[in-house]
Amino acid sequence: MSEPAHDEKLGEGSLITHLLELRDRLLRAVIAVAVLALPCLWYMNEIFTFVARPLIEQLPAGATLVATSVTAPFMTPFKLALFVAVFLAMPLVLHQIWGFVAPGLYRHEKRFAMPLLLSSIVLFYTGVAFGYYVVFPVMFKFFVATTPAGVTMMTDMTQYLDFVMLLFFAFGVAFEVPIATVLLVLTGIVKVESLSKHRGYVLLGIFVVAAFLTPPDAVSQTLMALPMYVLYEGGVLASRLLMRGRAVPKDDDEQE
Repeated sequence: MSEPAHDEKLGEGSLITHLLELRDRLLRAVIAVAVLALPCLWYMNEIFTFVARPLIEQLPAGATLVATSVTAPFMTPFKLALFVAVFLAMPLVLHQIWGFVAPGLYRHEKRFAMPLLLSSIVLFYTGVAFGYYVVFPVMFKFFVATTPAGVTMMTDMTQYLDFVMLLFFAFGVAFEVPIATVLLVLTGIVKVESLSKHRGYVLLGIFVVAAFLTPPDAVSQTLMALPMYVLYEGGVLASRLLMRGRAVPKDDDEQE
């Protein structure tokens, strides 16, 4: 057999092996979501009540959430339960992704990648919790207080879910600012000195981003922008520390 044909056969076998491994890992991720979806679906009404509590507690006496379609009382909690299952399974899903990608990374890349991956998960969950426990009560209290006289606030449950899911995602992503900052520095796109020098522009940009991600009120915008800026400063500090200890021996560039 000729050498090129032999190399082509090896390459094809390697590709098939990687595809099979990818299939197995995707299957495990789907199974993890499905397993967690079972208890979430069983308690889907309780989960919806929990998610709706920040608004329900602010509504005036006699006002409630309403369902404006026949299927909404079932489909809205059902959709929320699936979202919660994916949310809870995300560490397991990312673990499968890491297991597939890690063998192709260098040793020093793994040292940086794993902490960044774990930090991104923790920060995303922290952002969601911050939105629910800190921002939602203040924001909904503001909206209810500004309701005109003669108007009863009765929000549709489906619209409420779509609204809070968007905000959950927005706060989760907003809390990834330190990870984005560190990655920009580690990849050489931006220097730490530049991030420190242009703090004023960054603060302005954060408030602009917060204005797009939150409802059109100054309260929720500020409650998102201030933590984002604090996390930005944390990312700058972490970048400084990482750049100081980034000197890696050439031997470490060998793949494990």
